Amino acid sequence: MSDGARAPLALPGGIRIARDEIEVSWARSGGPGGQNVNKVASKAVVRFAPAASRSLSDAAKARILAKLEGTLTREGEIVIAASEYRDAPRNLEAALARLARVLGDALRVPRPRVRTKPTRGSRERRLESKRARSETKRQRRESE
Repeated sequence: MSDGARAPLALPGGIRIARDEIEVSWARSGGPGGQNVNKVASKAVVRFAPAASRSLSDAAKARILAKLEGTLTREGEIVIAASEYRDAPRNLEAALARLARVLGDALRVPRPRVRTKPTRGSRERRLESKRARSETKRQRRESE
């Protein structure tokens, strides 16, 4: 493997995951590629267990486990497979990029909503629509 394949996986916020925490395996992939598909194991399968990671803080682990609980395996691993390319190194690159994106999305803290005061116009429009609805219902009662 090249040196780039052993480099830590960089996530937003300066978090780096050591490559020895990411398990990589290979499998035969379907799709285009002719006989190559039947002979060569070019599908990259990447596994990462956030709970056992030494690279993540406890807060980051908790956030990832909470956000991705529906996609984790029984063993608590994130499994990502990439087989869109015909050669293994590009599939490994694609799988690692997808893993980084999934972890980055899970670690992103949403900006808190700042409550704002309703404008005078919006309050007046709301009250006017309530009055109009009330009037409609009142007219129905009178016609019965």
